[in-house]
Amino acid sequence: MTDTTIIDLAMQTMMVALKLSAPILVTSLVIGFAISLFQSMTQIQEFTLAFVPKLLGVGVALLLCGNWMLHTLMTFTTKLFESIPSLLG
Repeated sequence: MTDTTIIDLAMQTMMVALKLSAPILVTSLVIGFAISLFQSMTQIQEFTLAFVPKLLGVGVALLLCGNWMLHTLMTFTTKLFESIPSLLG
């Protein structure tokens, strides 16, 4: 196993992690920005006003993207396990 193989495998792993975390992080970012904008315009500084919508938004994002996320992770893991003999040989 060469250093290029290890770097390539690490790069693939990071890309899968980025793809899997993107829907949740983007949803949280958009909702957080909208709530922050609303709070700054109305001068309401309430913690739960920011927390509850983010929690609901992340839950909806998981419901909508969860199947795709699971399929992506299973495909990557299957390909990784299938490539073990070629990686070691």
